[in-house]
Formats: sequence, C-alpha cells, structure tokens
Amino acid sequence: MYALALHTSSPDLGLAINNFSGDSRCQVWNLDRNLSNYLHQYLAEFLAPQTWHQLNFIAIAKGPGSFTSTRIGVVTARTLAQQLNCPLFGISSLAAFAWSIRSRYPVGMPLALQMPATKGQWYTAIYRVIEDNIYSDSPDTLMNQETWQEFLTSVATPYQLVELPTHLGNTTSSLLELAYQEWNVGKRSQWPTVFPFYER
Repeated sequence: MYALALHTSSPDLGLAINNFSGDSRCQVWNLDRNLSNYLHQYLAEFLAPQTWHQLNFIAIAKGPGSFTSTRIGVVTARTLAQQLNCPLFGISSLAAFAWSIRSRYPVGMPLALQMPATKGQWYTAIYRVIEDNIYSDSPDTLMNQETWQEFLTSVATPYQLVELPTHLGNTTSSLLELAYQEWNVGKRSQWPTVFPFYER
C-alpha cells in the first residue's frame, strides 16, 4: 500500500508518500502565492515512480491556515479522492505540528498551540501526545488574544505554550502518520466529509 499527504495551509507546499514498510519520502517547496501555478506539476513529478492507483488513501492538512492555499489544497485532495475512490483524511495543521514536536517535551505534556491569524486573532488548540496517540484537550479554535489568555489561566494542569512557525511544510510526514493511525483503527473517512478550517 501507499498513502499520499498534501500540506498547503502555510506558504509551503509539502508532499509526503509512504508505504509504511520502509519506502517513504517527503519534499517541501516555498511557493506562497504561486501554489496554484505549480501544485499539479509538482504533485505529478513527486508521485513518480508510484502511480495514482497505488494509493490506498490520501491525507490533507485541513487547516487552520491561509484561506486561499488551504482551500486549494483541500479542493485538490477532495477531487483526487473522489476520482480514485479512496479515503481522504482531513488532519488539523495544529495536530500535525504537535505530533512533529512530541519528542521535545515530556510524555503527556499539554501543548498549548497558538498561530497568528489576522485582526489580532489566534488559531489555538491544546494537544497531548501519549505513546502513539494524540489527544485534543481543546479543539482548534479562532479567538482573540485576550480570550485565549483568559482560557489558559483556567487550564488546571501545567502546559507548554508553543507558537507555530510561519512555514509548516516540514510537518507533512507527521500529517501522514496521523492519518495512518486513523487508517489502522479502521476509519475510512470519505471526501465529502472533509472541509477546510480557515478564517474568513
């Protein structure tokens, strides 16, 4: 089996492919506003020598993130999954980031994630990683800084506050790993259920 992940919710285009038996690769391009011009070209070039019909499922970063690039990525992934008749897993960009940095912190440490949006607002969430599982203590939410700070004061357990970097393409492999976890427990998310999460 092979699985493909796309991450477009930051200025990067991140692509990853894995058969979870030793054959994997990941590549990142800083495309920013040129995403729509190069996405399909880079996707086709990256996939080779595998073919579309070797893919058992697709994973997409559903945001939060940039309105335009997140929408482009989700629409592309939905179209591919529909045409290939394969499952599509929409994975939080914040969850993928939390998974990518899990080794830096004690097991089970709540990671309070914040990512700047616009108009003085933040994308926020709290995730914990325990062994091979990730848990959401607070779902991905858009809120202003004051509300976020008030919320953090109500958190009963010690936590680590982490601000996300601007570029998230290097978390694409983590995105694919989280989707594979869902696949392994029998989930088969379908493309009509996957929607982007972004500020409008």
